[in-house]
Amino acid sequence: MKLSIIICAYNERDTIKQVLDKILQVELAAGWEKEVIIVDNFSTDGTRELLQSLSAPSTTTVFHPRNLGKGTSIRTGIAHATGDYAVIHDADLEYDPADLAKLLQRAIELDADAVFGSRVLGGQRSYEYAHAYLGIRMLTLVTNVLCGSRLTDVGVATKMVRTSVLNSLGLSGTGFDLDFELPVKLLRAGYTIHEVPVYYSPRTYEEGKKIRIRDGIESLWVIVRERFKRNRPVAAPSAPRSPAEP
Repeated sequence: MKLSIIICAYNERDTIKQVLDKILQVELAAGWEKEVIIVDNFSTDGTRELLQSLSAPSTTTVFHPRNLGKGTSIRTGIAHATGDYAVIHDADLEYDPADLAKLLQRAIELDADAVFGSRVLGGQRSYEYAHAYLGIRMLTLVTNVLCGSRLTDVGVATKMVRTSVLNSLGLSGTGFDLDFELPVKLLRAGYTIHEVPVYYSPRTYEEGKKIRIRDGIESLWVIVRERFKRNRPVAAPSAPRSPAEP
């Protein structure tokens, strides 16, 4: 069994090596191996050159020929994923790679198709900016009202989904909008999204935070658009169980 870890990087020279080292040190459940897929979105700060000089086990690096957006980077990572599950992880240090083991363990326990992190479960409220916190609360509420779900953090970056399911959804987002297209398409196709609390230490804009208020407005449009699209995503067939599984 294998977990594909997709790291999307754009101008993250100061943190990408630390993130990769931490991910490689994560111990997964017994019988599980990991592959790491780094997608560099045409960085201009030396990230690209640093990645070209790195050699790490079970790690593949893909270099975009120009800046194609985070959503495109995620879709590139999905296209290269060979694991049973794929998980999205940022190239900065806002999220703790150690939490990936928690998401995978929940997926195994529940035979889940999707497990997301949550930055608010357990009473957490670690946000640098009030507008960021309130924006995510609003986008989560809209998603829940329109899709009949009970999510607590629709905008979290750490999202783990069965790879066969990801490939069935027809994702098309090119920017931060894919973070919201993905949960709505999962819910419309009838999948349950489970959540586990994850560590979150937000950056400031001065430290390199990239998402802006306009991204939130675009994300709201994506949620509404995907909810009311005429063609509903078709659920992928359940993964076959091995004879050893209950």
